[in-house]
Amino acid sequence: MSTKDWLEKDYYKVLGVAKDAKPDEIKKAFRKLARENHPDQNQNNPEAEQRFKNISEAHSVLSDVKKRKEYDEARSLFGSGGFRFPGGGQGPSMEDLFRNAGGPGAAGGNISDLFGNLFGGTSTRRPTTSRGPRRGQDIEGEASIEFHDAVDGVTVTMQTVSDDACGSCSGTGAKSGTLPKVCPTCQGSGMETSTSGGVFAVSEPCHECRGRGLIVEEPCPVCGGSGRGRSTKSMQVRIPAGVTDGQRIRIKGKGGAGENGGAPGDLYVLVHVRPHKLFGRKGDNLTLSVPVTFTEAALGADVSVPTLNGQRVTLKIGPGTPNGRTFRVRGKGVHKADGTNGDLLVTVEVQVPSQLNDTAKEALESFAAALGDADPRSSLYG
Repeated sequence: MSTKDWLEKDYYKVLGVAKDAKPDEIKKAFRKLARENHPDQNQNNPEAEQRFKNISEAHSVLSDVKKRKEYDEARSLFGSGGFRFPGGGQGPSMEDLFRNAGGPGAAGGNISDLFGNLFGGTSTRRPTTSRGPRRGQDIEGEASIEFHDAVDGVTVTMQTVSDDACGSCSGTGAKSGTLPKVCPTCQGSGMETSTSGGVFAVSEPCHECRGRGLIVEEPCPVCGGSGRGRSTKSMQVRIPAGVTDGQRIRIKGKGGAGENGGAPGDLYVLVHVRPHKLFGRKGDNLTLSVPVTFTEAALGADVSVPTLNGQRVTLKIGPGTPNGRTFRVRGKGVHKADGTNGDLLVTVEVQVPSQLNDTAKEALESFAAALGDADPRSSLYG
């Protein structure tokens, strides 16, 4: 629905009520007409369907106090599609006004162009009633932690620098011994409203005090009158268990201080995890490579392996275990958010001796003879 349609349609006439109709009268009229023209009661009747849409459109405007007020004020400027100029008389039609202003149907135009032309591009300004709170800025920091701290979680001390109230003037922006004055333009609210003809209003920061609500005649030499400065703080930050290298975590409410009662910003911490000399990580699981001898892999063995917390577990290696096989030790991995732990994945690396004494050499030769002439590469030749 275009702005032109919104101004030209007589919603009171659509619902069959007077312009000063009470909300209950509007609701009653809408319900009656909606029942009569509902598509379920008028199947294959496009005229009734269109009336139902018009009735619903009219009700959505007239049942809303704010929309109805804006609708009445806007239509009070127009009569039978023409603009009512002060002093009486009818001006150009709505169609001509929107066409000249570049309104609906014209490229690049809008309703503000229309009223800018009507009122000579002028507007009146009035202060708003209050200056709203302003949320503090978000800040960023970095933390380097050990591998085991990333797995279990850790609390670290961080130094952060953020925008805060100037320490010299306590945020007033005025030189020591002086005080700022309330802005006479916005009366201390920091905002003012521009209106055109009393119909459309736009709130914006006050042009006189630039949104502060105060005028500083003698600026603070430290902050230059802005009232803001750089603040360095030391804080304790909890790094959650399971964080990964390069992860960016959010600490709510630990950023810059807000203004006028606004909430503080957030702190975003970029985490760097130092590598471990033994353990690696794969999601919520830890990884570990364990060397085993040829005889342990061939005959099977119980192998003692370390865990990240320093305890040892016994891993049962079955006979004939090949190089690179991975075993799972449950519950010895990363702490997860649901309170459970990931697993420890242990990969065996079969060690081949680089040197053999005579006894070992004779033993292996006897072993080879016992195996016979089986060729492990026979499958390569088809």
